[in-house]
Amino acid sequence: MIQFADEATIRVSSGKGGNGCVSFRREKYIPDGGPNGGDGGRGGDVIFCVKRNLRTLAHLRFHQIYKAKNGQDGMGWNRFGKDGEDVVIPVPPGSTIKDAVTGEVIHDFTEENENEEFLFLKGGNGGWGNVHFKSSTNQAPKIANKGIPGQERELCIELSIMADVGLVGFPNAGKSSLLDLFTNARPKIAPYPFTTKVPNLGVLHVDQDTDLIIADIPGIIEGASDGAGLGIRFLKHISRTAGLLFMIDCSDESCFTAYDSLLHELDAFGGDLLSKPRIVLCNKIDVEGAKERADAVAKAIKEKEPSTRVIETSVLEHIHIREVRESIVNLVREMERLRTPGKNHAQKPGEKSAFLASRSVDDSMEEQFPGSQ
Repeated sequence: MIQFADEATIRVSSGKGGNGCVSFRREKYIPDGGPNGGDGGRGGDVIFCVKRNLRTLAHLRFHQIYKAKNGQDGMGWNRFGKDGEDVVIPVPPGSTIKDAVTGEVIHDFTEENENEEFLFLKGGNGGWGNVHFKSSTNQAPKIANKGIPGQERELCIELSIMADVGLVGFPNAGKSSLLDLFTNARPKIAPYPFTTKVPNLGVLHVDQDTDLIIADIPGIIEGASDGAGLGIRFLKHISRTAGLLFMIDCSDESCFTAYDSLLHELDAFGGDLLSKPRIVLCNKIDVEGAKERADAVAKAIKEKEPSTRVIETSVLEHIHIREVRESIVNLVREMERLRTPGKNHAQKPGEKSAFLASRSVDDSMEEQFPGSQ
């Protein structure tokens, strides 16, 4: 199976400080030269840096050990040792650094801008040379401090795709077809389940000033929360989305239980996925008998969740597609209003909302998410 690089375990270590130097002036006509040993250099730091051109953690899977340089030892004539070089580890936006042993979250790269850095481990300080130990009672000290050792940690780096809307549904529900219709992504589409094996990203162009990012997650199956199938592994990628778009295949008899089953799997996964606003699409109403099943499914959902938007559609025949598109845009904009209460939300021409601006995209993101390294 094609591996999707959304997790990586690495070992990082900061540099050791250089040792202080024991040295004395020795010149022909200066018998009492005194100490002149310099200090050791500081060890290099371990730094993480956000790079928007990265899409996966594949580079960390092939390079798993990162060591900063040690500081240089001090030298005679009061010369300090050179500081060790830092090691800079690039990560894509949406990455989370966790302790590999305890699972503790160390840092979450959600809001950082391009090239913004996070200093994780500081290098050890250099030791003092013997020049610091000279006193009236000790004119020729023969001692110097050793450099302080660096720190070492084993880390687990996890990536959660930064998207506005996440598509959720069982295999063959039509998620990839919807992504293909609304965006420039070109995911694999075929008349059999499990054609999507890695998450795909697509950019929905709303107008000349606004873009939305839609994530197509591989299909979930019954028992996914217990480890069955692929979808549960990728659910973390929709944990940062503004909302969820459920897709139900109404050409199949299982459509009557599909929605409740999806909610159960999301609930078992944990987090706040069930608290996110959602839209439900009853897809494939162009198939014989599917329209009647879609009516029944929509009625049942509205009875339990009056506030949930349910749309009967056919992605293949473009039935009610305009309504689906408008609902997606309205959902994201409504979440932006809720994020900034009390603010005047009338957007000026050419101005992006803060929420959408934080998810700005570049041209390379209009292609299928390159997760097949």
